[in-house]
Parts: sequence; C-alpha cells; structure tokens
Amino acid sequence: MAQARTDPHGRSSHLFLHDGPLRQSVIALVEGESLDEHNAPPAAGLHVLQGRVRVTVKDGGEEELTAGQVHAVPRERHGMTALEDSVVVLTTVTGADWPGRADSAG
Repeated sequence: MAQARTDPHGRSSHLFLHDGPLRQSVIALVEGESLDEHNAPPAAGLHVLQGRVRVTVKDGGEEELTAGQVHAVPRERHGMTALEDSVVVLTTVTGADWPGRADSAG
C-alpha cells in the first residue's frame, strides 16, 4: 500500500509467483483509483486482502467485494475500482492450451 500511495497513478503491483501458465500478483490501489477495462485471461480469481473494490464488466454489471472475499474474475472485459484503500491478490491462468478455454485444441 505504501508504494501505491507514492505512485502518481495511486497503484502498485508485484508478480510474486510465475509457474508456467499460473501467475499470482499482489495489487494495491488507493481509494478512487481504477484498473481500466481490459480483457480477461482464460481463468482468474481475485482475493481481497484489505479494503473494498468494485469489479465492473462491459455490459454494466458490477460486484462489490470486501476484505476476505474471493471471487472469479469475469471472463469478459472488466475493470476494478478501489472504493477504499485496497490490496488484492490476482491469480491468473494464461496460455492458449489451457483445457477449459473454448478455442483450445484439447
């Protein structure tokens, strides 16, 4: 959180695990800051460690998450806004050969 408070964009992130298609990052956002709408990986989960965030999807849907909650990341374009100073762990699975992916050959 300290790094996010000194960042001009009010955020910081650190990739702490990278094992093949698995990635885990800790992301801190100061209140009011956002991660703009972006594409979703084949599979992802969000664990809120501190604070409160709002996850939005392109069609206008949204979900508010608070500390301790774990939630699947929407598989469509989405964004996230910190409703208060927040820290989350983002877990993603990437790669075209992931078995659950619709365009996978498997």
